[in-house]
Amino acid sequence: MSVAFQFELVSPERLLLSTQVTEVVIPGSEGYLTALAGHSPLMTTIMPGIVSVKTPDGKADSYVVYGGFADISANGCSILAESATHIDELDRSDLQRRIDEARHSLDNSDNHEHRTKLEAFLHQLMTLQGAILPA
Repeated sequence: MSVAFQFELVSPERLLLSTQVTEVVIPGSEGYLTALAGHSPLMTTIMPGIVSVKTPDGKADSYVVYGGFADISANGCSILAESATHIDELDRSDLQRRIDEARHSLDNSDNHEHRTKLEAFLHQLMTLQGAILPA
């Protein structure tokens, strides 16, 4: 049986979730990672992607995040998202707007380091779009 731990997902607008979970999958800066009870302490930036949680009764739920930070400890996990929403409430036009803004910024950037970061960010947004929109 999986051990439950406290999880909170917070955006600047509101507290989206505060509950006991058995698993959290996070789009970390180095790729997706899974937090379980007893996890070694870790802080990571998060990239645009999907945060998935599993509750002690086995139910799964998902949230779309657009960056932020995750703080994981043996007793809990907190995500402070730049922006987040439940996947069922996702405004697809907002995601498209973010992609269009990233493309525009990329087209107008003349700094190599900045362009590289923008290219990675645009790729993450487009991967997210491909994951949540039907083909």
